[in-house]
Amino acid sequence: MELEFTKMHSNGNDFMVVRWPEGVDLPGSNVIRGWADRRRGVGFDQLLVLETSEQAELAAFYRVFNADGSEVEQCGNGARCVARYLIGDEESATLTLGSLAGTVEARLQSNGDVTVNLGEPDYDPRTVPLRANLKSGRYQLDLENGNVEFGAVSIGNPHAVIRVDSVDTAPVGILGPELQSHSLFPEGVNIGFLEVLGEEHVRLRVLERGAGETQSCGTGAAAAVAVGRLWGLVGDHVQVELPGGTLIVKWLGPGHPLWLSGSAIRVFDGRIEL
Repeated sequence: MELEFTKMHSNGNDFMVVRWPEGVDLPGSNVIRGWADRRRGVGFDQLLVLETSEQAELAAFYRVFNADGSEVEQCGNGARCVARYLIGDEESATLTLGSLAGTVEARLQSNGDVTVNLGEPDYDPRTVPLRANLKSGRYQLDLENGNVEFGAVSIGNPHAVIRVDSVDTAPVGILGPELQSHSLFPEGVNIGFLEVLGEEHVRLRVLERGAGETQSCGTGAAAAVAVGRLWGLVGDHVQVELPGGTLIVKWLGPGHPLWLSGSAIRVFDGRIEL
């Protein structure tokens, strides 16, 4: 059978969005890897599968699969692209989505950007998950390539954030994979390399689980601000500059939800053999 899909992106973090037919088994990891291939397939960082929800208040339930076929709990840019996909040509809308990480409220802004409520960041190592006896604002780890200090937080998925002097020279390809595969993180982890320019402006590069370094990572931007606030480096309204573009993160602090805003672009529609 042929499957209809839509290619979307947010600042270059790209997705294949599919309304999955009822009664049809989800694709295996080999199929997803084939679709993700940028030379022989559609090409994407993540596959977003939309399923019909039995909960009337949900516009859809979305599942997130990385380019390597692994399923993950959440994707901030993906959630915004799902919302944009469902909203279509409407000029204003608010809807609620379901995900493995919980419900997500999405709002279409007047400039066409989409804002999502990602909930309150959770620093508890049991939630991240992180194998640590006590919750701490900073963790230390001796790696083969040197000692690293990082903050850890869950944005519905696990993140570690490392502060660097410059993202241009950050050892993303050296420290990133070593920390990402460390036994300290039983479910793996997304690694953010954070350069602080000021309380309202940071730069960021993110190495994602199952996708490698991406042009933009929504939950990575959220995690960077959450850890940056914990360390007293940023305020409650932060411009996060990533290789593919800029995201806006607003968080008033503990007891409040974190909001992520940015573009969500429909590129083209297509069909592929299932």
